[in-house]
Amino acid sequence: MKENHLRLTEEDKKEFDSLGYVVKRNFFSKEEVALLYETAIHDNVIKEKTYGRADKEGHKTNLALWYTLDDSLYSLVARSERIVSGVELLLEGTPGHLHTKLMQKEPRVGGAWEWHQDYGYWYNDGFLMPQMLSVMTALTPGIKENGCLQVINSTHLLGRVNHEMTGGQKGADMEKVKVALERFDLVYVELNPGDTLFFHSNLLHRSDMNRSDQPRWTLITAYNRASNKPYKGDYPASYQPIDRVPDAAILESSSGGISSSVKFNIV
Repeated sequence: MKENHLRLTEEDKKEFDSLGYVVKRNFFSKEEVALLYETAIHDNVIKEKTYGRADKEGHKTNLALWYTLDDSLYSLVARSERIVSGVELLLEGTPGHLHTKLMQKEPRVGGAWEWHQDYGYWYNDGFLMPQMLSVMTALTPGIKENGCLQVINSTHLLGRVNHEMTGGQKGADMEKVKVALERFDLVYVELNPGDTLFFHSNLLHRSDMNRSDQPRWTLITAYNRASNKPYKGDYPASYQPIDRVPDAAILESSSGGISSSVKFNIV
């Protein structure tokens, strides 16, 4: 891959500011994604720390979520120059790391995620401003049949909407969602392995249950503008600059899976 392919541009930022998201195709190579996926499916620490989140019908999506970065392959992705420089451009400031998670939507059983905004959660965690975004990289194909992400274009411009519990998840106020679906475009964000999606913390998004025979695994890192220091909660990495690594670090690394000393979300 050419180096300039691994950097977001001002045109990408215009698209992000307008739609609330931008997709970068082939942002990670086949070799990088194959290494990440192979590491993830054999990572015993990830297996131990994985838990389920039920949708309103009781179907579960599995995930492991952690707050601190190490030298694992997952963290090298989160710390990579291609991603951190892109986040810096989109947030217009120095990014900090909120959390990284490995989403595991298994064939035939992986549950749906209800309509929500990420900032619908993070506002209550003490972050006053929605100067936050997520970066999702597909480790397996994400298509309609296996529950790819759906977004409603430009809904990050609505501001934060109220959220309440729906099953084991918090969902957005459906009155607002229904009006948004009437006025804005619904998009199924289908991704091939290595494609990466940058999306705003106020963008309304959801996903369907995985009704296919294919798994849908994604690596997602949430970033905060470091100046947006939370007034409560224990998220010190979210307002500290990230220790970036060169893009080549992923394939050059021998560190493999995640450390058990990383601060995981405990449920």
